[in-house]
This record gives sequence, structure tokens and C-alpha cells, in this order.
Amino acid sequence: MRASLKPLCLFAALLLPQPALVQQPDAATAAWWTQTVALAGDSMEGRDTGTAAYERAAQYVAHQFQSSGLKPAGENGTYFQRVPMHQVDLDTTHSSIEILRTGTTIPLHFLEQVTLSPREDLPPVTTGEMVFVGYGIPAPGTDLKGKIAVFFTNTPKDLSPQDQSTYAARRSRALAESGAVATLSIDNPQAIEPFHWPAAYARTVTLQTTARPATPNAPLSLRISSEAAANLFASSGHSITDIRRDGAAGAPLPTFPLRDTLRIRLATTSKDIASPNVLAILPGSDPKLSPEFVALSAHLDGFGHGTPVLGDNLYNGALDDASYVALLIEVAKSLHTHPPARSLLFCIFTGEEKGLLGSAWFTQHLTVPKRDIVADLNLDQLRPIFPLNILTMEGITDSTLADTVRTVAEPFHIQIRPDYEPERNLYRRADNYNFVKIGVPIAAFVFGYDKGSPEEVIYRDWYARRYHKPQDDIHTPIDWVAAGKFNRFYTALALAIANSPTRPQWLPSSPNSPRQPAAQ
Repeated sequence: MRASLKPLCLFAALLLPQPALVQQPDAATAAWWTQTVALAGDSMEGRDTGTAAYERAAQYVAHQFQSSGLKPAGENGTYFQRVPMHQVDLDTTHSSIEILRTGTTIPLHFLEQVTLSPREDLPPVTTGEMVFVGYGIPAPGTDLKGKIAVFFTNTPKDLSPQDQSTYAARRSRALAESGAVATLSIDNPQAIEPFHWPAAYARTVTLQTTARPATPNAPLSLRISSEAAANLFASSGHSITDIRRDGAAGAPLPTFPLRDTLRIRLATTSKDIASPNVLAILPGSDPKLSPEFVALSAHLDGFGHGTPVLGDNLYNGALDDASYVALLIEVAKSLHTHPPARSLLFCIFTGEEKGLLGSAWFTQHLTVPKRDIVADLNLDQLRPIFPLNILTMEGITDSTLADTVRTVAEPFHIQIRPDYEPERNLYRRADNYNFVKIGVPIAAFVFGYDKGSPEEVIYRDWYARRYHKPQDDIHTPIDWVAAGKFNRFYTALALAIANSPTRPQWLPSSPNSPRQPAAQ
């Protein structure tokens, strides 16, 4: 039995508009949620990439597409395109991390307080004195050779926008050249999108075709929660409270020795895995336009079983992203008897949570000609938990899709906005970005809100308590009116693009515009 879930904070619940608390879904929205429950229920075990549970979910989706009359678009006449991957896991039972202080040892705990992205060439034991180096670019003359560099995860506020955007890369390069044996980054608890603790697991998955660089001398790269970081400063004469306050504000931070040693013991396991994308086509009705495709995409994978949160260790992934695979199933069912002019290419990807791997494999091994994919409408990061009046559109400055989106949104009374939080990098963190890489215009959406509004409070609360946690399950609160409204909007948008006599065009002003027309 799974433990009962801790309810949403009372403040957010009180701010939820009262009609939403007594809503009932209409028939179409109820059918969408039935599909969501089938994919996000406990029996699907969180659909982790490379597991038997994910295979069951993929078979379920393929069966739904087949029953709607969609044609297979995978390999060898099937609905599946297998994606070969390599997985490296931290063996937490044989790994440890501890602070060595005069006369005592303070253990830290992997996944609860500290994590890393494991690789196969990790040294079994790393020991070094700790030095705090501000935001991570060592001051001139700082001796880090054989030591562990500790830094606060932010950037100084007085940098130019260009220097802000390149700071992380410059920091990585400087630390790699410093002679440090390891780096330990302290989470910024006031970041717009703080890391979610506990970590579900410490795992690295790559495509098997991705070269695994030999990096025996590269420093280990670990991260520590803001709370646990207080243990690092006890001998330093400096206050973690001051570091958190000044670091969150981007104010100057000093460099100083922490006067303690960190000892890290690591063990890993590895294996090759494979997991399928599910690909299907609803053929278009217009002989001239049907060879072209509007791609409709979402990811099927979740995190599976992981570190327990509130006694629950099953990361069901209901809104991320089972509910939007469910929407594509319902779109297929609703349109198969009256298809639009262009064909619809349904792309259900694996390995998104591992680094957009399924969509990367698909766009590198296309099962339809690249030149014939006119657009991708990706579904991810959607939270129908408050009234839908605003949608943030990723890709809004890239192509003529933005005009189509605004036209379709108008009768729904949905305001379309650019991303007001570009630092979250949502554009590049979802499967749509792999379509951009091959020159396909995209549109993706996030439920929007005004700063300081009740909707923002609800969103932030959901994000803190449920996102990438077991609490993103079928008991998550849903605004049924907002969910149905978005589902209808998305379907109308897909039809508008698929029925348009002209295909979307990149804007010359877009920094993501391909330099040459896509061709194959």
C-alpha cells in the first residue's frame, strides 16, 4: 500500500477559485482523464525508461492508436522505434560522503542531501580540503590543486547579460583547469526553479551512439542542498546564513578555506538498455497536402521508483507527462473519422527525463522525410490547476506559428505571452528543442499567470510539492474547466496548422532559424 499523500498547503487551497473545487469534467475531459489514470496509475509503476513498466505503457499507447485507425510510423511496419541507451547508476549502498573534522566525522547522505551525475570512470575514493570560492570562478592566486572547490549556485548580479549567459560555462572551464579534485555546488534556495530534493536517484543515461569521453582527471561534480550545506561552514568562521543571503542576491562573495576535509567513496553499476518511442500517423485527407506532417509530441517516460517522499516512492508522473500522452490518444480518437488536410504524426517519446533522448534519436533517425515535417506542437510543463486565461508560448519569436496560435486562442479568450522566465530555459529542456535542431518550427505552452496573483501561488506550491515527486499522481488537484479548455485549444491549433494552405515559416529574426532550408 502506498502512504496517503500530504495535502496541498492550506494557503494555496484557499486561493483556488471556489468553482474549481466543485467542478465536474465534461465528457471529453473525463475521457482524457480516464486515459491519464490508465497511464499514471500505480500499475504502470512510473514508466521509467528501459523498464518492463515502460514497455507496458508503450504497448498500451500503441494499442490505442491502432484502435483509432492510425498507421504505424515506427520501424519494420510497427508503431515502435527502439532507442538504444547506456545507463550508469550510483551504487548508494557502497558509496558514502563525509566531512572529516578534528575528532569527529559528519556523514552526508546521497540523494537526500548530496547527489551527482555518475560516470563510469569515477575514482573510488576522493579526499581533499574544502575551499569556498564564491560563485565558482576562483579568484586569482587561489590554490585549489588537490582540493575540493565549494561554491554557491548563482551568478554575480553586476555582470552584463552576455557574461551572465556564459558564466556557467566559464565556471566549469575554470574549475576544470584549477587542479581541484572535486566541486561541490550549494543550491540557491531562492532560485526561480530550485532543485527538487530528495533526488529520485543518481543516474546518467546516454544514447549508445554518444561518445563517452575519457575524463579520468576531470573533477568530480557534486551538488548539496542549501540546508545540508550548513555542515560545511562550522569550522570556517563564516556564516552560512550570510552566504545564502548574499549569494541569492548576487552580492560579492568571499573566498576562504572551510578548514575541514571531505572524503567521498563512490561505486557505480552500468548496463545497456533500450526503450521505444511510439510513432503513428493519421493520414491527411488532401492529396496535395497529406504527404506533409504536423508532429504532435509528448513524452511517456517518468521516473519510476525512487527516493521516498512522505512515505511514497512511486513517481507516477501524472501531469508530467502521462496526461498529455493521454491528450494525444484522445486527439487521435476524435479526428480519425474526419482527418485534416495534412497528416498528423503522433510522436510519443521515451527518455525525456534522461536528457531528451527519445526525441534526439527520432530526429537523428527520422521515419518520415525531414522536409515534410511542417511543425511540432509539443506537450510538456502543462499544469491545469487554475483557470486558463494566459498561455506562455515557447518559440513565440521563431516562426509564423505565433500568429496562428494567437488567432486560434482568441475565441478561447486565452492571452498568448512570451516566456517571462527565460532563465528556466524551458525552450531547450523539452522534446521540442530537438525539432528546432533539424529546422522544424515549434510551439509549446505553459499555463501562465500574473506576478503576485493567486494563480502564481498555486503554481509555485504545486511545483514545490509535486513536480518530479511521487505527489504528481492521479490525486493531483485539477481545474477541469481549464483542462478541457486547453485540450480543445490544442486540438483546434493542430487542425488550423494541418488545414492551412501554407506551412509555417521561420522568421529571419529568430536566432534559432536554420541557415539553410531543411532538406533530406
